[in-house]
Amino acid sequence: MTDRERAGYDTGWRVYRRLLSYAFQYWPLLITATVTMVIMAATEAGFAALMKPLMDESFGADESQLSRWIPLLLIGLFAVRGVAEFGATYSMRYVGRQVVKRLRTELFERLLVMPVQRFQHQSSGELISRLTYNVEQVASAATDGFSVLVKDSLTILVLLAWMLYLSAALTMTVLVIVPAVVLLVNVVTRQFRRLSHRIQGNMSDVTHVTQEVIEGHRVVRIFGGEPFERERFEGINEGNRRLHMRMEGVKAAYVPIIQFIVALVLAFIIWMATSDTLGDEVTAGTFVSFLTAMLLLLTPIRRLSTINATLQRGIAAGQNIFAVLDEVPERDTGHTPMERARGALRFEQVSFRYEPGGPDVLKDIDLAIEPGENVALVGRSGSGKTTLVNLLPRFFQPTRGRIFLDGHDLSDLRLRDLRRQIAYVGQHVTLFADTVANNIAYGRVGTTLDEIREAAAAAHALDFIEQLPDGFDTEIGENGVLLSGGQRQRLAIARALLRDAPLLILDEATSALDNESERKVQAALANLMHTRTTLIIAHRLSTIEHADRILVLDAGRIVEQGQHADLLARDGIYTHLYRLQFREAEAG
Repeated sequence: MTDRERAGYDTGWRVYRRLLSYAFQYWPLLITATVTMVIMAATEAGFAALMKPLMDESFGADESQLSRWIPLLLIGLFAVRGVAEFGATYSMRYVGRQVVKRLRTELFERLLVMPVQRFQHQSSGELISRLTYNVEQVASAATDGFSVLVKDSLTILVLLAWMLYLSAALTMTVLVIVPAVVLLVNVVTRQFRRLSHRIQGNMSDVTHVTQEVIEGHRVVRIFGGEPFERERFEGINEGNRRLHMRMEGVKAAYVPIIQFIVALVLAFIIWMATSDTLGDEVTAGTFVSFLTAMLLLLTPIRRLSTINATLQRGIAAGQNIFAVLDEVPERDTGHTPMERARGALRFEQVSFRYEPGGPDVLKDIDLAIEPGENVALVGRSGSGKTTLVNLLPRFFQPTRGRIFLDGHDLSDLRLRDLRRQIAYVGQHVTLFADTVANNIAYGRVGTTLDEIREAAAAAHALDFIEQLPDGFDTEIGENGVLLSGGQRQRLAIARALLRDAPLLILDEATSALDNESERKVQAALANLMHTRTTLIIAHRLSTIEHADRILVLDAGRIVEQGQHADLLARDGIYTHLYRLQFREAEAG
């Protein structure tokens, strides 16, 4: 075995031990299952043992009293086996579903605290595949694999012990197959693990493409993307079929080869038993009992040979799952509590880059914002506006410099307390497949319906909500699919208003509203902004003309700041952007 193969084997064994640790948390059931498996193994040998008196006495010259009890013994044997098999199967299935539940819970918990950067570097389809498909593979390896390993290993040991008792010479002949089987298992193990990794990666692609088509079905239909998506999915689907067939090909060849080796040994044993090689050592009953035990060996040997594929799939899936579980969670370095902030913000020489060797997205930002001040961020696409506000909830940490809230360094504040100070409405609204009321009250436990209605009224959403079939109890579908874009945006605004946080971030929050709704929402927001520190990312400059201050960003720097009229008088970047939008509006 090469160093690389040895390292892979060691890693695979460590992963499998970790998988088993989840099953061992339910050790009473595992002990119950193991005891019943011992009983099942004993019944296998018991059946073979009954063949000896049956042949030697029932069909011999003398018929003993024992042979008359064989039918009843046979019935009793299989009754005990049936009860034991039920106990073993149910116990292991229960443990298996507990392992699935535990792993999915841990994965979901990890997703909730995973750093934002991880979501940017990994597709949602791949993460979902690990939570669904991979977990099932892991549970199968941790429970079904364990069950087969224990039950069939015990069965083989008990049957071999009985065969040794009957004839050591014939048993030694059977054991000739062991080195050949071990060599074959070693070769096939590497194939199974390699193919399992590729299959699981392909399943992530299947999930990812399917999710994109479902979420973007309108774009696909309008732009005629059906042929492209069909061809793309067909390529991935065909690749999945080929990988599975390669796996099945290995499995299909694996079992017959082992069975052929066993058949060679069986033929040799029959030759020995029917020749004079063993003399009078083997009677008819001994031979039939030995042959029965050997035939009973074939099933557990076959299962043990095929369980390798399950184990390797589980190990490959476990490596993918544990890569997520071992991900360092979002760091909370803060220790200072904060009940409610006044809303004073200060940026001191803040710079930020997404990658260690990448360019600075923000450069030397010096900025002070007073409590209750309404500040708009404008600039060309890629100028750093969204990145700047993403530093406030500590989605990212500044590469250099510090940010203060009410004189407290953001990195010193407890993360939960910091984010409780912020309400957010983004350009891309996120709603949940729940009722209108629960979407507005999201994140606030114990909110009353009157408070929800008040927030909806302030966001000018009450009129359309009351027209819905069940009002505030109406289910709005996945991401609010049953609502219009403007209605979804007003629900998001109502949610932000209900949060009543001292910091309000609006990222093009009125972009999906018609002119009339926009005027209503702007009026509602204007009534609330004087009590909050508000940062508005705006592409439509007409919506921020009355801001207390407008910051113009370019290439990650604040190049201009002031009120609307002052900036227009300077004839700088802001003036250029404003005139450009004005001409576009006139042309429209």
